[in-house]
Amino acid sequence: MNRDDTTAAEKPPVDAHEARVIIIGNEKGGAGKSTVAMHLSVALMRMGQKVGMIDLDVRQRSSTRYLENRLRWINSTGSRIPMPETLRVDASVARNLDEAEAEEAERFLGSLKRLKAACDYVIVDAPGGDTFLSRLAHSCADTLITPLNDSFVDFDLLGDVNPQTLEVVRPSFYAEMVWACRKHKAQTTRKPIDWIVMRNRMSPLEARNKQRVGEALDNLAKRIGFRLAPGLSERVIYRELFPMGLTLLDLTEEGSNITFTMSHVAARQELRDLLILLKLPGLVGKEIAF
Repeated sequence: MNRDDTTAAEKPPVDAHEARVIIIGNEKGGAGKSTVAMHLSVALMRMGQKVGMIDLDVRQRSSTRYLENRLRWINSTGSRIPMPETLRVDASVARNLDEAEAEEAERFLGSLKRLKAACDYVIVDAPGGDTFLSRLAHSCADTLITPLNDSFVDFDLLGDVNPQTLEVVRPSFYAEMVWACRKHKAQTTRKPIDWIVMRNRMSPLEARNKQRVGEALDNLAKRIGFRLAPGLSERVIYRELFPMGLTLLDLTEEGSNITFTMSHVAARQELRDLLILLKLPGLVGKEIAF
């Protein structure tokens, strides 16, 4: 299936409910998609929003394992930390490609429609690769968040850059896919996709490479139309939280034996800054109570 091809099964469902669909996506693993998905989900729930989650990475299922760990924590500690509504979407085992894609589309769009009817926000952790489900999810996005490790290795998935001038030579494969999905959504729903690129795992040091990546991203943002957001800095705490299913916003809950430090305060501020920049409907100007 070509990137620009569309089928009737790919068209997002018509739904009067205005739940906002947030896709966490890129085509490279290790950028922190599941960490962003979980922290954003918990942040929205702690602001009184009802959140649904779909893990579309049918192979790794990092978000699913994160949620399973969280449920185990709740059951073992009796904690009342918030849990999102979750629905599972499995890959089709059909041998015929058209049949497999139609089946996967029905599963995903059906799950999305159910969560949109019940929630204020639906967060989808997209696969870390170019798959049918990933393209379908991107075309359903109201907000697309692309976590990006702060290096030219990861930048390459967005654009080809002149190493001397840092001018963008051309958009790369992922940027082209997002462009096709934005065009598709505009044609079918007349609604835009707000694309935010997060500079994730940034070093606190003002290194030359960090400055050059920032300049290249600024140039690319002007050319292909995304907004830049400061992401989550590299912190050991994120790896420590995964097996417990916790987020930075849960560390002061009963049962947590992790000492809350000034580093965690700074990490929470990064999450607040992201929420402010996202400008999500219904939350603009609202107090962030964490």
